[in-house]
Amino acid sequence: MGFLYGLLAAILFGANGSLTKAVMAAGLTPFQVTQFRTLATAILAGAVLLFLNRAAFRISGRQLLRMVLLGIVGQCLLQLTYAMAIEALPVGIALMLEYLAVLAVAVIARVFFKEAVRGRVWFAIALVLGGIFVVSRAWEGALDGWGVLMGLAAAASLTFYFVYGERQIRATSPLATVFWASLVAAAATATFSRWWELTPDAFTTVVSLQGNLADVRLPMWIPLLAVCALGTFLPFALSFIALERLKPTTAGVLASSEIVFAFLVAWVWLGEALDWLQLIGAAVVLVGIALAQTARPGAYADPDLAVATGPIPTLAAAGTRPIPRVDRSEPSS
Repeated sequence: MGFLYGLLAAILFGANGSLTKAVMAAGLTPFQVTQFRTLATAILAGAVLLFLNRAAFRISGRQLLRMVLLGIVGQCLLQLTYAMAIEALPVGIALMLEYLAVLAVAVIARVFFKEAVRGRVWFAIALVLGGIFVVSRAWEGALDGWGVLMGLAAAASLTFYFVYGERQIRATSPLATVFWASLVAAAATATFSRWWELTPDAFTTVVSLQGNLADVRLPMWIPLLAVCALGTFLPFALSFIALERLKPTTAGVLASSEIVFAFLVAWVWLGEALDWLQLIGAAVVLVGIALAQTARPGAYADPDLAVATGPIPTLAAAGTRPIPRVDRSEPSS
């Protein structure tokens, strides 16, 4: 069951990139999509905490300042830069760039925090960088430079969330951290997303899902709701439940299959196909990410929501107990 939950979370996360891209093509800006995703995550996480752990709503002033930093850098900028990246790049390539954070965290853990990191991480770095070079066909200069920059910025924001967020979760819980960080991110994004320009008609306007689903036309609120609920909070909840039943490293490797599903969905849905050489490069990247996931014993990473935990207790207790280790909505994508 743990494998099934983790696999379903990876599928939903992988599909979310294509759905988000379709929503932005219909008129919403990356800033507005980021605001809706972070706000929905905060609301849903808060609703769960309301039943499981109301004490999570009471934090000290010092903790609040830390959550502000975590929410702005590790959530707001992460979701925003990922949305910008998939707007300019194929979904799978943008996600691979974001996954560079997994390697960065392993290196930082070894160099700065002197953690036990297996030597395979250096081989993993070579594989991932080489694979991305092939997938992007960097020698042709075919990729959008702004999109690549945003993908790297998403990786940097995600790295910060892993490194800084780990310390915060030790003082509270993963769900409480997600709630406060997402709430701050939603508030920060609201200051410049120009949400006030959105009229009720914007949510009822019939839009196309683009690509091979161009003939499917729905009111804007339906795909937007799917991005927030099915592409953000639900896969996070499923990956959280999966961690109850899987070893952290197993869950981490399983989560990396999100890239495969992102490529597959983007290919079937948006027509973002790869040639045989790029497919080989993508396979090399996946091998490298799998090695990096197992480089830190007990580590787990889920980049779409920037949430990762070590072994956790039952779901009911997960909202009330500190978690010994954390290292990944939105969701960029």
